Amino acid sequence: MNLFDPAEVFDAVDLAGVLANGVLGGAVARQLRMDPVGFIVLALTSALGGGVLRDTLLQAGTPVALTNPAYLFTAIAGAFIAYAIELKGKWANRFLIVIDALALGCWAATGTAKALAVDLDWLPAILIGVATAVGGGMIRDIVVGRVPAIFGGNTLYATGALVAAAEMVVLYSLGMQNVGMGVAIGTCAVLCIMARRRGWRLPGPGEFTVKLPRRTRPAERQAAGWPRPTLRRPRLRPRPRPASGEGAEGTGHKNPDQDDTGRE
Repeated sequence: MNLFDPAEVFDAVDLAGVLANGVLGGAVARQLRMDPVGFIVLALTSALGGGVLRDTLLQAGTPVALTNPAYLFTAIAGAFIAYAIELKGKWANRFLIVIDALALGCWAATGTAKALAVDLDWLPAILIGVATAVGGGMIRDIVVGRVPAIFGGNTLYATGALVAAAEMVVLYSLGMQNVGMGVAIGTCAVLCIMARRRGWRLPGPGEFTVKLPRRTRPAERQAAGWPRPTLRRPRLRPRPRPASGEGAEGTGHKNPDQDDTGRE
């Protein structure tokens, strides 16, 4: 057997990713204080959910996770490790992050390649690749009743799978499937690990929100004091009229009790 056979290397990385995600599923079960059944169910869901989802959508036969017993045994082994050992150390956490990042790129590439092999277009193939990579973790979070972590608030994860799937589409179309697998795995792993180390995240909705003018309703206008009172011009007070006989000469007003000759 060739030690550098790409198929053997990819299978080894794939099973390592199954083991890592089985441990991660078991870690969630430990946080929720589940029994061994919960450990096994969450480990199987996290490790094999993406591949089962991929094979079901492609309708290309029985899912590989059910035909190859190595996948089931590896996922159950991950559940047993999480149940027996509490992985809290710094190096254990780093090891799981590296293995998970490698498996993420591998699953994105294999999912995309399988979609292209059944004559799907490039965009559906990328979607299948991303679903293969993140589907297990998404289903696991839904099973435990929480919003999937890939929907926001975390470092780049699905973005790495998207980049790996896009690279696989380009290199697969050029007839370099094995090279595409290697490039996708390496790029996704580097991007995800750097994102965890640097804290890279996608921008939130409040950072690029454009506020448009909103049309107010009549009820809202009344509550806000609409219509506003109109400003009225101040009325000029009339000048006081002089008393009878006073200032008649100066003002030019005529006393009505006098005739034209000035006699009463």
